[in-house]
Amino acid sequence: MNLLNFVAQYPDETSCRVKFKEYRDQQGVVCPHCGGTNHYWKKDKECYECKKCGKRQSLRANTVMHGSQLPFRYWFIAIHLLTSTKKSFSAAELQRQLGHKRYEPIWTLLHKLREIMGKRDEIYSLSGVIELDEGFFSTETPDDEKKKPLKRGRGSQKKSKVLVMAESQPVEGQTTKTGKPRQVGHIKMIVINDLKSATITSLVENNVTKESTIDSDDSTSYVKLKDIVKEHRPQVIPKEEIGKVLPWVHIAISNAKRMLLDIYHDIKPEYLQNYLNEFCYKFNRRYFGENLFDRLMIASVTYKNQFRQYNG
Repeated sequence: MNLLNFVAQYPDETSCRVKFKEYRDQQGVVCPHCGGTNHYWKKDKECYECKKCGKRQSLRANTVMHGSQLPFRYWFIAIHLLTSTKKSFSAAELQRQLGHKRYEPIWTLLHKLREIMGKRDEIYSLSGVIELDEGFFSTETPDDEKKKPLKRGRGSQKKSKVLVMAESQPVEGQTTKTGKPRQVGHIKMIVINDLKSATITSLVENNVTKESTIDSDDSTSYVKLKDIVKEHRPQVIPKEEIGKVLPWVHIAISNAKRMLLDIYHDIKPEYLQNYLNEFCYKFNRRYFGENLFDRLMIASVTYKNQFRQYNG
């Protein structure tokens, strides 16, 4: 929805609280004590009470807002901004727009939302023909590496390794509207510690269906992929041809890097995955339009978030 519609629909704290309860009731409330799914709503206490064991939980409990003291409207505004923009929204800018005194709670709010975006995408597996490659994203040098000489290339301490997979169905006899020989589906980006074959194989096995076909270069990191999918088609790819053979993986990497460079400064390696979660979540739902707000709201009431740490 656009900004005017959002303001009209959610003008105050009460309207946001009522709507959040509506979303939660639709998805069902589960008792964290006994697993019961039938609850009373205690209007005087503004909490749920399990019909089976009597355990009570607040409206925020066991959702993305678990433990948060920020107003409901802050969360609604953040979800609106994240889902209505193609790129992203920094915590510093959101803090300025909200007029909130402290940066840390706003930063944590956004990272909680990005984390549940990743959790939502984890339940889906990629299928069909899949492009696979690694990307190297610029991040801060870890504290324990700052005193060591800076390496160059793929092993640099200022680069974080990311496994990138994209559903990429060839279009026979023609090209797509963008002139590409393949039609892109869903993508996944996963931060990895190393490029060992065991690491790559395990992640592919957990995120790709067994009936899939994988196209990649001939890296030794991929030697065991043929054992876990229907077909693996490695090939020697000259550097100047990589964008033609694996077009959508490299478009995704390029667009994600551009988003990060345009909005953020000095991303810490431990938080890179959350930013990539947001990029993939929005890319995979690029045709949802105004429904994207509702989809993220549903995810927000479905997942309890454990992200509570702030380190800058």
